[in-house]
Amino acid sequence: MTAVAMTACSGAGPDTVSPEADEDFQYVVDKFADLEILRYKVPGFESLSLRQKQLLYHLSEAALMGRDIFFDQNGRYNLAVRRTLEAVYTDYKGDRESPDFKALEIYLKRVWFASGIHHHYALDKFEPGFSPEFLVDCLHQIGSGKLPLRPGQNVDQLLAEIAPVIFDASVMPKRSVQSGDGDLILASSNNYYGGGISQKEVEDFYARMKAADNDTIHPISYGLNSRLVKENGRITEKVWKVGGLYSAAIEKIVEQLRLTLPFAENDAQRAIIEKLIAYYETGDLKTFDAYSILWVEDTTSEVDFVNGFIETYGDPLGMKASWESTVNFINKEATKRTKIISDNAQWFEDHSPVDKRFKKERVKGVSAKVITVAMLGGDCYPATPIGINLPNADWIRRDHGSKSVTIENITEAYDKAAQGNGFNEEFVWSDKERDAMKRYGFLTDNLHTDLHECLGHGSGKLLENTDPNALKAYSSTLEEARADLFGLYYLADPKLVELGLLPDAEAYESEYYKYVMNGLMTQLVRIELGKDVEEAHMRNRQLIAKWVYEQGKADNVIELRKREGKTYVVVNDYPKLRALFGKLLAEVQRIKSEGDFEAGKNLVEGYGVKVDPELHAEVLERYAHLNLAPYKGFVNPVMREVKNEKGEVTDIVLDYTEGYVEQMLRYSRDYSFLPTYND
Repeated sequence: MTAVAMTACSGAGPDTVSPEADEDFQYVVDKFADLEILRYKVPGFESLSLRQKQLLYHLSEAALMGRDIFFDQNGRYNLAVRRTLEAVYTDYKGDRESPDFKALEIYLKRVWFASGIHHHYALDKFEPGFSPEFLVDCLHQIGSGKLPLRPGQNVDQLLAEIAPVIFDASVMPKRSVQSGDGDLILASSNNYYGGGISQKEVEDFYARMKAADNDTIHPISYGLNSRLVKENGRITEKVWKVGGLYSAAIEKIVEQLRLTLPFAENDAQRAIIEKLIAYYETGDLKTFDAYSILWVEDTTSEVDFVNGFIETYGDPLGMKASWESTVNFINKEATKRTKIISDNAQWFEDHSPVDKRFKKERVKGVSAKVITVAMLGGDCYPATPIGINLPNADWIRRDHGSKSVTIENITEAYDKAAQGNGFNEEFVWSDKERDAMKRYGFLTDNLHTDLHECLGHGSGKLLENTDPNALKAYSSTLEEARADLFGLYYLADPKLVELGLLPDAEAYESEYYKYVMNGLMTQLVRIELGKDVEEAHMRNRQLIAKWVYEQGKADNVIELRKREGKTYVVVNDYPKLRALFGKLLAEVQRIKSEGDFEAGKNLVEGYGVKVDPELHAEVLERYAHLNLAPYKGFVNPVMREVKNEKGEVTDIVLDYTEGYVEQMLRYSRDYSFLPTYND
């Protein structure tokens, strides 16, 4: 499970304490629409051995080889739209300063960022600011030679196919619909399922698979790495593997993984990479489980990576996984913090406020570290998590443990880029809260992520015979809520001061205030007026904040207080707020452990989805005056081999100067292996 980064709009404001800004390093690269593109530094890379750098280099190449996969998973026309617009952008000879062309440029930048035509967070289709007539003129001017045509297709036929996808608001309006009483599969536009397949057909198909599997102790993650299609009236899976769907890109990933083997740090890491290659070659999900076990048990390698079909947030039913990759190495100094947490995992489990029936009697294999990321790919790029906890299979967590990371060079980049942006001055109630954020904010942000990833996702257990997919479309939101609540509850525990993780007993209040302010108010800057909350992490945060606000009304725990016509969050009783977090954690753990779908649905729909339109309008108006972007993402550093006259690699160096457009066009040129239509 990944934790999505909280940027400035969600409280990581300008007054948090972090290392001094590097005046020579330009963090902000580009800004357009509701997005800001940043750079991240990779401190410590130069001190690595040449062998480690070469390992990172080939893992990074593998991280880029699967880029097209994620585009295609998000929608069957995404590659056609991207490649068409890229051809216009690079070859258009008309007025490049015209309003239509500038609007097309912004639209293309958004498509790059979202890996498709739908917003990466809100999931709604983008509205183009250019006209259909302008696109027609552009394509006819460019001609067929530069365009992604099907065999025998001409320019007009290409236009007839993709123009409705771009311009008709009723065509593929939402990438993924994750709640409601309608058919979630038919209402969604992603490419995890072929046309004409209903939700019931999907659920029945996988229910038959599960029923035929006698091993209920080690259940397979059915459907994780395939598209479900209907051919000649028969439903079948198209598996993502070498020789299967997405083979052209997967073969390139495997090629780079093979090149890493001579540079593996140890036999355990070599075995992990070999098992991942075997999984890509066979598509066998039992092999994926074997790979996951090897991966989670490797706690000694300094270089690490994630590569594969991992997270299921984009699937309405929470089964099929997007392709993603991160490449990283350990931050040894900061990892001292997470080691303390993981070493005390059993204490945290034993003292959790959840029912004893849902606690692990023995916590196994919890490892945690702080990492420095060196390359991002797929569903982790350009928007990236700030923490990761894997593997996702509950039985592997139960029997083998989990591995958690906090990506501190990403949180630092967010913090540096946000300094002095005026957010806290506009939305935070008083100097008391602002001063607390300045003093404790960077520490408590990272510590909450540590607790969320290291312990939250790995805590608790399912009751025997509980289906891991019982919560269906609500599983992602509830799982993120469970992990967030675990972190919030323990952030205020005296044990953290005792362990030396917090300097004093008041430090947690900074994170509590920021979290509730974000969940109740400030994350609304990410949503268009009149829209519901859709994304799982945003639903999670609103669910928690609204629930504790409502439950605490009798004791006036939290207020929404007005001053000079503006609404502010005021926390009046932090100890009672902690008790409410604990109460909600106990209920969410019960829901997961028992697979109580109706209770989970009621919690998400009742607290996590609907927005107060009056408060929403106010927040949007106040935020607009700050001229900030509510969403942020990153360009990667360019990683280059240095060779001597004999062609031998003598070093790997990083270049931070590449811009957003330059990087996206280079990736489309050098890492684009799939056909335009992957039917």
